[in-house]
Amino acid sequence: MYVKYQMPLIAVSDVGRSKRFYCGLFDQRVVLDFGENVTFSGGFAIQEKFAWLTGLAEDSVRSRPNNMELYFETDDLDAFMQRLGEWPDPVELLHPPHKYGWQQCTVRFYDPDGHIVEVGEAMEVVIRRCLAEGHTAEETAALTQHPLEFVLRVRDEAGK
Repeated sequence: MYVKYQMPLIAVSDVGRSKRFYCGLFDQRVVLDFGENVTFSGGFAIQEKFAWLTGLAEDSVRSRPNNMELYFETDDLDAFMQRLGEWPDPVELLHPPHKYGWQQCTVRFYDPDGHIVEVGEAMEVVIRRCLAEGHTAEETAALTQHPLEFVLRVRDEAGK
């Protein structure tokens, strides 16, 4: 017997609104659309009427559980923040862009159903920035908490 992991599925109250949110802000493409269930190119799905599907009581499907997040990366966090600021519907920030000890900047906010979404700089961007600031490959590996081999590969690919 073989069991294969497929993807996370998050419960949503309005599949159309969530589809616009993830396609519009995150450039997700719809791979499969079954009306109440939509699979995106990023490898996750949304499901309306989750309580009915699972047999749970309607009031047991909670909004804003604050115990998981969908994580995206971008090569330009400033451009993403501009896109987020121009989004026509209100988006509640969990925190503004924040730089962590490993030098990556991320922002977290809630999707329309209260799921946490994180958008962070791709680590390749972080590594290129550290190197451009004059850090050696070894220093960059220590700063970013990434293997030296990864840092060297990013450095060498940037030089091509």
